[in-house]
Amino acid sequence: MSAVDLFTPVRLGAVELPNRIVMAPMTRSRAGAGNTPTDLTVEYYRQRASAGLIITEATQVSADAQGYPDTPGIHTVEQAAGWRRVADAVHADGGRIFTQIWHVGRISHPMFRPDGSQPVAPSAIAARGELYAGAAGMVPFPVPRALETAEIPAYARLFADAAKRAVFDAGLDGVEIHAANGYLIDQFLRDGTNARTDAYGGSVANRARFLMEVTEAVSHAVGAQRVGVRLSPNGTFNDMKDSDPAALFGHVAEALNPFGLAFLHVIEGIGGPQALPEGATPVAPLLRRIFKGPFIINGGFTREAGDAALANGDADLVSFGVPFIGNPDLVERFKRGAPLNEPDRGTFYGGAAKGYTDYPALEPVEA
Repeated sequence: MSAVDLFTPVRLGAVELPNRIVMAPMTRSRAGAGNTPTDLTVEYYRQRASAGLIITEATQVSADAQGYPDTPGIHTVEQAAGWRRVADAVHADGGRIFTQIWHVGRISHPMFRPDGSQPVAPSAIAARGELYAGAAGMVPFPVPRALETAEIPAYARLFADAAKRAVFDAGLDGVEIHAANGYLIDQFLRDGTNARTDAYGGSVANRARFLMEVTEAVSHAVGAQRVGVRLSPNGTFNDMKDSDPAALFGHVAEALNPFGLAFLHVIEGIGGPQALPEGATPVAPLLRRIFKGPFIINGGFTREAGDAALANGDADLVSFGVPFIGNPDLVERFKRGAPLNEPDRGTFYGGAAKGYTDYPALEPVEA
């Protein structure tokens, strides 16, 4: 057992953190014109600057990377300027902030693509179910277009270009590569979505190739000490599955070691929506043993469960999602053992200040 708890300082790559409480990335669908952060975005993240590290909502690496209404990008000058305002506000309040960079792949629709074309993916396999398309309501997922082998390196460059904008133009402290939750990189990883027969399909190493190329490009662009990767080994969201998650993600964790990344962030819940599927074998403990850098765990943790995970050596940091929505001062509430605000789930996606920046904070402690 270790004496480490959620309030023990830690270093993640290039960044020193005052605590091990990470704000997990969460889509909130409140970007403004041009998918640009707004004044409300600035205030939302500023309010949560006491987190050891904020990881922002996923940000598109290109105009054709979008799959949901009003999600922000990091591929234009205007978007970078918007994120600069966010970064400046968080830094002014003593915080540290990475942005999560993504391409949604098949989890999209022609309506989200500037030229109205089909979404892209490793293989022409549609996700089962429907996609939320804003005013259009729920629409079936279309069959994506399988990327040609020669096209794939350009997608790795999109991630690198986005990372450069995030760090050098927007002033964010780093980036998290979104390789989880059924989006483009995860689609390459899993054999349920990757039926390719070229160098990006078939074997575990081939399916991991795209993630490794993205990680190499991003690390070269901004320095590996400002780069993290997020994985969801047992995740089924967006109709995902793999025949052997332990073999696949064990290989991925080992292959990521030489980069010297800031962290590996793994979603493997202990309860709630992120709980393990029935009958699934946990993979996070295996990845914890294999990966040599800082390890973040996510998925339904309470303060007590988070402290236990750190004390037991299951992780180096714990990320919290929904509790940060309703509690901008979550760190202080954990410190005081104070009750948590209940988040308004009806305002999770889209809207204005209600359910976004209007949750009450604790009264200051009198000296």
